[in-house]
Amino acid sequence: MTPGSVEPDKDEAAPPTRPTVRVAAPTERRHPLSVDLDLMSTRDVLTVINDADRRVPAAVAAVLDEIAATVDLAVAALRGGHRVHYFGAGTSGRLGVLDAAELAPTFNSPRDWFCAHLAGGPDAMLRAAEDAEDDDRGGAIEAAGCVRAGDLVVGLAASGRTPYVLGALAASRATDASTVLLCANPEAEAARSVDVFIGVDTGPEVVTGSTRMKAGTAQKLVLNAFSTAVMVRLGRVYSNLMIDMVATNAKLRGRMISILLEATGCSEEVSRRALGEADGDLKTALVSLVSGAEVAAARAALARSADQVRGALALLAS
Repeated sequence: MTPGSVEPDKDEAAPPTRPTVRVAAPTERRHPLSVDLDLMSTRDVLTVINDADRRVPAAVAAVLDEIAATVDLAVAALRGGHRVHYFGAGTSGRLGVLDAAELAPTFNSPRDWFCAHLAGGPDAMLRAAEDAEDDDRGGAIEAAGCVRAGDLVVGLAASGRTPYVLGALAASRATDASTVLLCANPEAEAARSVDVFIGVDTGPEVVTGSTRMKAGTAQKLVLNAFSTAVMVRLGRVYSNLMIDMVATNAKLRGRMISILLEATGCSEEVSRRALGEADGDLKTALVSLVSGAEVAAARAALARSADQVRGALALLAS
């Protein structure tokens, strides 16, 4: 004991040792072209990052078959009255929240079709809650509380080993839900325990281990492609036009008119009149203009064809 020091209370428990894990995923390796990144000029730093980013689309192209299989699982689940869930942590989880949030305004999809779950809860969208990703029990409890047989559960984890995500996937399998793991580690051990494994080989990050970079970009590309393809397969796109959008502002109301112009070849005056007669329902106006049927007949045909434009047009043509 030195003079003036205080002897610790022998009954006071020592703070618990926090677990340490060394991750062997490719994203944790050092990128050979970014060594001495901190000594480069600003322009050279940006060049290295940009050159590395060029690898991402090719890496996504290599897993299109797996993404297609996931789309088919999602379409089957949604057509059967079930749901799609995203479970993720950190950047991966935030990208899942973003993708799910954009589907309702873009495609007018029911808000419970895609459910995003983020380790640490809603607050983790704005403020990192890194320890939450280590809670495999928390992921399992959350999944057990909302995932049902017939649902599709997509785990989002750059490393492929995030405990929160793996806990959610394990609990989901126990409910007979279909499971998918999307990660940036083609060698992830969890690949063997899911129905579809999407391992995007994005390689080492420019800043070692910073999976908000290439790994995050790859997950954004995959999720955008996946959810958009699901909406196309479910008839929420006609040709390449956004026919199920929700017109919540002036720009989107103008887009409705543009869509009718593009899809039908009618004048703006005719398109505006049809949209007004259809009480602002873009699909009804579209079917009416393309088929030449009255608005009431177009609305009835859509009802008989599960709100599918192609199906309604076929009914009216027969």
